[in-house]
Amino acid sequence: MLSHPETARKGNLIAAAGMFIAILGTIFLYQENGVKLGNYIWIFAALLIGTVLGTIAAKKVKMTAMPEMVSLFNGMGGACAALISIVEFDHLSHQISAGQPADSGTLLIIFAGLIIGTISFAGSMVAWGKLNGSIKDFSFSGQHIVNLIIFAAIIALSAYLIVSGDPASSTLFYVIFGLSVVYGLFFVLPIGGADMPVVISLLNSFTGVAAAFGGFLYNNPVMLTGGILVGSAGTILTILMCKAMNRPLSNVLIGSFGGNKSGTTDGKDQGSYKVISISDSAVVMSYAKKVMIVPGYGLAVAQAQHVCHELEKLLMDKGVEVRYAIHPVAGRMPGHMNVLLAEADVDYGNLLEMEQANDEFPSTDVVLILGANDVVNPAAKTDPESPIYGMPVLDVELAKLVIINKRSMNPGYAGIDNELFFQPKSSMLFGDAKSVLQQLVAEIKTL
Repeated sequence: MLSHPETARKGNLIAAAGMFIAILGTIFLYQENGVKLGNYIWIFAALLIGTVLGTIAAKKVKMTAMPEMVSLFNGMGGACAALISIVEFDHLSHQISAGQPADSGTLLIIFAGLIIGTISFAGSMVAWGKLNGSIKDFSFSGQHIVNLIIFAAIIALSAYLIVSGDPASSTLFYVIFGLSVVYGLFFVLPIGGADMPVVISLLNSFTGVAAAFGGFLYNNPVMLTGGILVGSAGTILTILMCKAMNRPLSNVLIGSFGGNKSGTTDGKDQGSYKVISISDSAVVMSYAKKVMIVPGYGLAVAQAQHVCHELEKLLMDKGVEVRYAIHPVAGRMPGHMNVLLAEADVDYGNLLEMEQANDEFPSTDVVLILGANDVVNPAAKTDPESPIYGMPVLDVELAKLVIINKRSMNPGYAGIDNELFFQPKSSMLFGDAKSVLQQLVAEIKTL
C-alpha cells in the first residue's frame, strides 16, 4: 500500500495499528520465567508523552518542514537503538562481574546496535540542522581520512571488548559511543544540500538495521521484522536514488556533492536573461497545446501546491494538456514533490517520472518551472567541471518555451549557477510562487 499515493495513507494507518497491537502485546503478554513486565506507570507515562509530542509535532509541521521532521524522527529511532545497547551492556557487565561468562554473540549485537544507532542519530541531527538552515556545510582538508581513522578505531576497540569480555573495560564502551557520535557528525557535515535526499534515505536504513539488532537482543520477532523492513527499504531507496542521479553511493558519501563547491559558471558572465510578465505568461499558457509543470522546493516553500492545482484545472478546461515532470531528487527528501502534490489532490496519473517527462519535452509548448533549479540545470550534461555533472536532469530546454519562476537569480541548493536561465528559449518570472500562480489564475480567467 505504501508503494502508491492512493493507498499510502491507508497503509500507514494499518502499519500504525499493527505496531499498536505489538506494543500492547509486549506489555501485557510478555513473560520471562513466569514473570510479566512491571513498571507500568513508567511505561505508560513514556508512551503518553511520546504520543502527545509526536501528534502535536505532526499536526503543526508545514509541508516545507516535512524533510527535517523525517530526519528528526529518524534520529530519535537511532537514539533509541543506541540507548538499548547502553542499557543491555550495563546489564551484561553486572552479569560478568557476578561470574557469568560473557556471550560474544550478544556483545557483538550490542556493539553493532550502539555504533549504527549512534551514527544514525548524530548524522540525522546534522541533516535536520542543514535542512532548516541552522547548520552549514563543513569540511576540512583530509576529513575523509580522519573519518576512516575514527571508524577504524571504533571497530578495533569494539573487537577488543568483544574478544576480552572484560567489564572493567566499560570505559572503552563509552569511548566507542563518543567516537560514534563524532563519526556521525563528520559523516554528514561535508555532504552538500543536493545530496541530502540520498543521505536521509541512507540514515533511515541505518536506523532500521540498528532497531533489528534490538530485536535480536530481546528475541522480539516484531522488533526484528520491523527493523529489517525499514533497513532493507531504506537501502533499496538509496540505491534507486543514486541510480537516478547516475552516481555510485561511494561518490555521494566521499564527493561532498553540492557542498563547498561551485561550478565553472560561478563568477562568469552568463549574458543577459529575459523577463516575462504575468499577462504574457497567461496568454502563452492559455493558447498552448501542452504545458509541463516542473515543481521544486520553491513551490513547497510558498505552500503553492493548491493554487498550482487550480491553475492546472483552469488550463485543462481550456483544452490544454497539463502534466507534471517529477525529478527523483527534487525537494529535500525522497518523494517530496509527490507528497506535496498529492496533498493538493493532483491526479497521480498526471505526474510523469523523469524518463517519461524527457520524452514529452520536445512536443511541449510551455514548461513552467516552479522553484526547481539544480534538477533542470543543463550543466549536468555539458560542464565536466560542474559538481552536478553526470546527474540526469529534466531536459526542459527541449520545449518551445521555458518560463522559470524564482524569487531571484540566486543559485539553487547545490550552490551553482544555472545556465538555463540565460538560454534564448528561457524567460524569468520573478516572485513568490504562490503569489505568481494566483496572478496567473486571475489573468487566465479574463482571457
